[in-house]
Order: sequence, then structure tokens, then C-alpha cells
Amino acid sequence: MMTQMTSLHEERLDHVFSVLKSTGAKKVLDLGCGSGSLLYRLVREPQFYEIVGLEESGVSLSQARTMMSEHLVGEHPKLRLVRGSYAEKNEKLIGFDAAAMVETIEHVYPNALSSVELAVFGQYRPKVLYMTTPNREYNPLFDLAPGEFREEDHKFEWDREKFRRWARGVAQRNDYEVVFGGIGAFHPDHGEPTQTAFFTRKDGVTRKD
Repeated sequence: MMTQMTSLHEERLDHVFSVLKSTGAKKVLDLGCGSGSLLYRLVREPQFYEIVGLEESGVSLSQARTMMSEHLVGEHPKLRLVRGSYAEKNEKLIGFDAAAMVETIEHVYPNALSSVELAVFGQYRPKVLYMTTPNREYNPLFDLAPGEFREEDHKFEWDREKFRRWARGVAQRNDYEVVFGGIGAFHPDHGEPTQTAFFTRKDGVTRKD
């Protein structure tokens, strides 16, 4: 299972990077950036000239700071790392072309999801947001027991129907459109191991400033 998960992790990061690049975005938020695996890809792409990684864990942020040290120096560094939670409003995170939430929403307690929605979709309001999360239906193919999560720190793992119902509600309430997809090997009964939602803000999102 470990080899499968590692391979999926790299495939997922490459896929998210490609999607963000394809939007034409120049200013990108990585919400829940962890130790910087996606940031590592983003900072090497000339298209992105302003990148912010937000992370609540001080340990993970320190790891990201070490790995990204060369990109954090200078008068106007391309990358900024911010300690904080995307369940909290922050005016400094407004005005970005694109945002990513990669395998992070499942680490949020369900009773905090409304706060995440108010902050991310209500205040930050990126033009597009690409979200990935485990597809619970695929877990038996990883030899997980019923009810067992892929990581101990997960607070929940959604099946496809529940994820789509939640995401459609978020989109409707905040004037976004949403399209669903998946990453990884497709199974006819279980879908892909990673499920995705691509949110597009309705008010002039494709405009390039």
C-alpha cells in the first residue's frame, strides 16, 4: 500500500500543478501547504510570480521554509509562507487568481467546515480553486478495513456522493460553478482513489488582469 500511496501522491501533485498552470493564473494560494510539496513545483514555474503557502502546523511550515529558503529571500520574494488556518478570515489572502487545497479538507473537523467556507469562498474568493480529497469508496482497494482512514489524522473521508453534495452547496451559496473529476487509476465500481472539485468564480473569472 505504501508504494501505491507514494505513487499516487506524486501523480496528484503533478496533476494539480498542471491544472493550476492551465488556468493562466499568475498569483496562487496553496491552502494547507504542509511541508511544501506543491510549492516546490510552483516556484519553478515562471508563469507564477506570486505564491503564498498557508499552513497551520508550525512543524510543517518550518520544513517548507527550509526546503524553500532560496525563494524566500530578497526585497520582493516570489514566495511567502504564512502561519494560519484557512478556517479563519485573512485579508492578505484576497485577490488571488487560483488556489489549491490538496488533501487537506479531510483534516478539518466537520463542525469547522462552515468556517472554511466563509473564509475561503466567502472572503478569499480566488478566481478558481482546485480541491482534492480521498475517495472513501476506493479504500478497500488499498486493503483498508471498513471505516479505516488512509491517515490517522483524517477527521473524515467522503464518498463521491457526499463530496459532490457538499461542494455543490458551497458553489451555489458563494456564486461559483464546480466540476468534478478524479486522479489515479479508475475502477468501474469505486472510481478514482482521489476525487477532485474545480471551482470557478462566476463573476469574470476568466479575465486576465
